[in-house]
Amino acid sequence: MDSSSKSQTKPVLVKYTMGPIQISSTGTRQLSVSLRCVLAVVSPYKPGSRGPIRIHPRPYEFAKDPRIRTLHSVTRLHLRPSFSITNEFILRFNQTQDPAEEEELLEQARKYILRCKRKLGLKTLGSGRHVHLPTAWTEVIYLAQCKGKIQDEALNMLYASLDHASFGYDQLPALFFVAESILYRLCCDAFKKTFLYSVEIKLTKIGYLIFLRLFVFFLHGHLESFKEHLLRLHPYLYALSSSEELYHKYPNIFSNVQFILKTSEIMWKRELLSESVFIPVENEEDFGKINSDTEHLQFNLGGYKVSHLLWHCVAAWSCVQNNSPQLSKVLKHLISHKMQLQKECWLDSALALLVIGEAAKLNMACLKTLMDLVTDFLSSILSIQIQGECCNVHDFSWYWIIVYTYTTIIAEICLYAVTSDLRKTAFIGFCDCKSSRKKNSLMSTSEEQAELQEASILSLFEYFSSKISDNCDQVVWIGYYGLVYNLVKMSWELQGDEEQYGLRNMIWQTLQKTKDYEKDTRIQNAINIAQAELNDPTDPFTRYSTKVPPHVGEEVFSKYIGWRIANTLSKLLFPSLDAMSLL
Repeated sequence: MDSSSKSQTKPVLVKYTMGPIQISSTGTRQLSVSLRCVLAVVSPYKPGSRGPIRIHPRPYEFAKDPRIRTLHSVTRLHLRPSFSITNEFILRFNQTQDPAEEEELLEQARKYILRCKRKLGLKTLGSGRHVHLPTAWTEVIYLAQCKGKIQDEALNMLYASLDHASFGYDQLPALFFVAESILYRLCCDAFKKTFLYSVEIKLTKIGYLIFLRLFVFFLHGHLESFKEHLLRLHPYLYALSSSEELYHKYPNIFSNVQFILKTSEIMWKRELLSESVFIPVENEEDFGKINSDTEHLQFNLGGYKVSHLLWHCVAAWSCVQNNSPQLSKVLKHLISHKMQLQKECWLDSALALLVIGEAAKLNMACLKTLMDLVTDFLSSILSIQIQGECCNVHDFSWYWIIVYTYTTIIAEICLYAVTSDLRKTAFIGFCDCKSSRKKNSLMSTSEEQAELQEASILSLFEYFSSKISDNCDQVVWIGYYGLVYNLVKMSWELQGDEEQYGLRNMIWQTLQKTKDYEKDTRIQNAINIAQAELNDPTDPFTRYSTKVPPHVGEEVFSKYIGWRIANTLSKLLFPSLDAMSLL
């Protein structure tokens, strides 16, 4: 990035509300001319306008689309509930100056929140007779226009629901509506703000989950009737593609943006520019033919191709779920395709890591395979870049996405793996090399740099912290950022959990070293951004925090979406292994 690009990055304010987050006081963000032109096309307001936020289109208008009229007739009662969240209510809520009216509207908004929680099934993982996700998602995204705590809670609820909900074809109209609403909020409101707001973090996290779900529906061939809705997203996606100048210093946001853009690009090309038919594995015999060409699943006529790596990761997850004796064989062949992580089809690689990460929460051999994959990937790409600094043959611009994705996955394994051994191994590694860690810690004054031994959190932390500099490789500082950012959230998640006291103590010590010795502003930003996302003023470096009361719908990590995706892809790729219909 040149200096002009850096000056356009949003500074961030440390304020633990949905208001601005300040990290740096080095001026305010200025939109480039090109981005201003893009926003002028998609926004009904001129740049700098303070007009009301409007979600477009209205949900009930969306539901009357002729392409989904049949679906609308089936769910008409759900789309016309006994209570209604209207534009008029939202405007009154946001603009009233009368304390009595403000209290009355706040009470009404709380009632809406409670009803939406019930319809979302937040306590039952989206199941139950009282649950109707399409309607609830629509109402929650409307509530998210109300300022303050109501907006915060509505977005938390939506994120939690999108994380744990099962897949259903009737969800597609609502998913497209919420997708358009989220993109509208980002492109026509958030982009114009002088400072980075914590709501932008939540919007991009929600956007990631929405487009991940849409991509799964796409793989099943269910988007054929929704081409018009894909077209309607295009102006917003075009504006979003110009957001690098705003978010490149915040990988937690920028990685979600890149995922949204990549999945959209693929769906756009396949659904609007070509016809595609998916060819799954026909029977269980094909599942056993690891070396056959049938393992490379694909669409015909230039359609989307699923990589060998992703195929084997799904196969490994299926083996773990079914206690298959073929697991070791599948993992062996999975490792043989490790070079595919370095290929430019990074979306497949990210999905592959997500799936094998779910298997790693259950099985030590899968955890070792995952860590070996990433260790080899990091060693290879950093070696290639060192040797080929003057060569433009390789495009390294997307490597950071894989590394950042892994830092999130390994953090989730540390928190949610089924056994303490799995959680400990993900954090410390298979070899507890205390002397090495002591020598290479941030407190060391030695100029000797750490070597990458394995892809545990501590090993990666030591490796990246030893190589961080103003001119270090992008993969290094983003990997370091991702670790610190996730460690702060892990510490918050483990507050008051006596069974995990040892893990939280190690996290605290690691973060304390960062706070005391790390001077790189990008890494300091990671701590402040994580605190702002948690919306929590509690010092993450306090050892003895009391247990935070759980709030239904407030999730720090995505606990369930990985399992949902792995289960869905398993049924798609190996239907004979499970007779149940997926969708």
